Amino acid sequence: VQLVESGGGLVRPGGSLRLSCAASGFTFGNHVKAWFRQAPGKEREGISFINTREDDIYYADSVKGRFTISTNNAKDTVYLQMTNLKPEDTAIYYCATGPVATTIDTYYRTWGQGIQVTVSS
Repeated sequence: VQLVESGGGLVRPGGSLRLSCAASGFTFGNHVKAWFRQAPGKEREGISFINTREDDIYYADSVKGRFTISTNNAKDTVYLQMTNLKPEDTAIYYCATGPVATTIDTYYRTWGQGIQVTVSS
């Protein structure tokens, strides 16, 4: 059972990145998928999730209108398209899967290793 993130890096303010999270070892389509982030000195924050039917999609106010979550169950992958990035988006980003559509991290059972996103000029 594994989640592996990719696509992070350094980007200038106003730029875009797409994070990918590839799953292996379990039935990806049966789980809620979520993205969290943790900035230096701050608690981990749930920023987006999508449920199994893809009819319940959540975005934190801090990313609403700029980030888009999507899935490709055929590829067992969840994406986070990030646009108009701001310095305050700098954080380690984590994908996670679990049984409940929530931003409470303790409900998520499987986590990726995390990937750094840095927004700086």
